[in-house]
Amino acid sequence: MQEHAIVWFRQDLRITDNPALAAAAHSSLAVIPLFIHAPGEEGDWAPGAASNWWLYHALAELDEELGHLGLSLVLRKGPSLETLQSLVNEYHVRTVFWNRRYEPSVIERDSGVERALEAAGVEVQTHNSALLYEPHEIANRSGQPFRVFTPFWKHLHSLPVRGPVRVETRQLNRSPNPPVSQPLDHLGLMPETRWDSEFYACWKPGLEDAARALDDFVKDRIDRYQANRDRPGVSGTSRLSPYLHFGQLSPRQVWQAVLEAGAADGKGGHTFLSEIAWREFAHHLLFHFPETPEEALNESYRHFPWQPDEGYLQAWQRGMTGYPVVDAGMRELWRTGWMHNRVRMITASFLVKHLLQPWQAGARWFWDTLVDADLASNTMGWQWTAGCGADAAPYFRIFNPILQGEKFDTHGHYVRKYVPELAELPDRYLHQPWEAPNEVLSKAGVRLGENYPKPIIDHRAGRERALTALADNKAANQAAGN
Repeated sequence: MQEHAIVWFRQDLRITDNPALAAAAHSSLAVIPLFIHAPGEEGDWAPGAASNWWLYHALAELDEELGHLGLSLVLRKGPSLETLQSLVNEYHVRTVFWNRRYEPSVIERDSGVERALEAAGVEVQTHNSALLYEPHEIANRSGQPFRVFTPFWKHLHSLPVRGPVRVETRQLNRSPNPPVSQPLDHLGLMPETRWDSEFYACWKPGLEDAARALDDFVKDRIDRYQANRDRPGVSGTSRLSPYLHFGQLSPRQVWQAVLEAGAADGKGGHTFLSEIAWREFAHHLLFHFPETPEEALNESYRHFPWQPDEGYLQAWQRGMTGYPVVDAGMRELWRTGWMHNRVRMITASFLVKHLLQPWQAGARWFWDTLVDADLASNTMGWQWTAGCGADAAPYFRIFNPILQGEKFDTHGHYVRKYVPELAELPDRYLHQPWEAPNEVLSKAGVRLGENYPKPIIDHRAGRERALTALADNKAANQAAGN
């Protein structure tokens, strides 16, 4: 009977630079490419709706690419261990290959699967495909995890970065009688109500599209990345994050592309590589501090006096706070499954500081609505904003949404696109329409409180409330002897 190997695809939905697939190609075994949909095994962080939309299209594209190699992607619903054991028994599987993930629940699941398969006499080979270096390979001089980004980045930048792994696709052996796949539509990834209509104009979640997006960025925009990355009204960022999250691009491929373009020493290229390192840092923290998706890394913030308010939270989620740049960001998120990074910081700061809503509530909303929702990056970003994570912005640093809008969306291209009810306002009043004279509002068709909300909280009042909460938290910690 033909011996087989399973390549268990997860967040590595690509052919190129896929170490697990490369190892399978060298094994001389007949290869079964497998994807198991088992969101319940990811604990409290099963993929959200926007992530599932991307996953659907990424799986379809991967199946097509595998088809060019004479292989078919086998889709199954979990549980993962039972699915693997069934295929192992039916197809005389000698080895199971997969690329590692770093979320706490997935690490626990994978460890159990590995033990069970090896106990049954099946070899398990796992590889790193998602990071430049494994989290346990990076440590400070004391051998401890880094908690500050700058020394982490300096250390990482001093290390040689391995190039992409070559996959010898001609050596991939096909099964003479491959398993029958469940239809992709049976995984329930696509929305029942079509809220995703604008996604198709914004995204092309294919492997060729990932390569093209990387090439276009490196050739056309990376030199201006340093100057333009904070301006949401221009195409200044890479928009590679969903391709990286789902493994349609690897960080090694991105790193190599920047080096080969000769851009690494320029301001734009150096800054962009530091953002790849920021992603690495996020995974470093999640691996070493697995409680952080729910708990503040800084223990003195674990009992912060938040004031949960469903009305505030919903106004923020719907982009109806009365602060134009905040509302533009939240509407961009809902319409496109993505938000510009500068605006992510502005909207997050507004929620946790002006509105005093717990950062976990914001993290949950981003998790469900971002196509690039990544547990490591999402967690670190929200804890950074809330002042309670590694290398975090101090809680007393409170973004002024008016000044942020005026500085980074000076001529209002971004706000006018996503908050069209304000489109006719002059630049002078666009980021604070409540300051506009009545005749200016009337001429622009703006009726505050009717077709656009008044601010749900005064900026100064929100700032003072946040600082009071910070002082109360400090006093409570001192009283507790912390």
